[in-house]
Amino acid sequence: MGEPQEGGRRSEESEQGPDPGGLPLRERGPALAVDGIVARGGKILLVKRGREPFKGMYALPGGFVEYGESVEDAVVREVLEETGLKTRIVRMLGIYSKPGRDPRGHVASVVFVLDAEKGSAVAGDDASDAEWVPLSRLPEEMAFDHAEIVRAFRLSSS
Repeated sequence: MGEPQEGGRRSEESEQGPDPGGLPLRERGPALAVDGIVARGGKILLVKRGREPFKGMYALPGGFVEYGESVEDAVVREVLEETGLKTRIVRMLGIYSKPGRDPRGHVASVVFVLDAEKGSAVAGDDASDAEWVPLSRLPEEMAFDHAEIVRAFRLSSS
């Protein structure tokens, strides 16, 4: 890695940025991710993960922020890639950064609530399924800390 620059940044990281695909993340600062909560008519949009970690489990659509991308652009992109739905941000729900929330390393996630245009959700990218799940029938266990995030959303919406 390059020498620390003014402000404590290392030259390689400032020029190239972090590579979330090159995990493990333990050797650098936390990786930045986004997750999207898309609710419609008493249902929430979930994806079934198509790859590890948590393959086959339900999760919120989301993923890593790309170098040079804002978190706002990242969440809209990730929801589109994983569900085929165009969305717009309504508000930020919170930031989830507890070490251990992702088995690949320390990942901080900015969570947004979004509205989706009309249309059907279709699984894409690394999701094996995308579906609208009634809030009354959400799975007890979800990937990462997404069950906790959905509980926070329900509390903030009541």
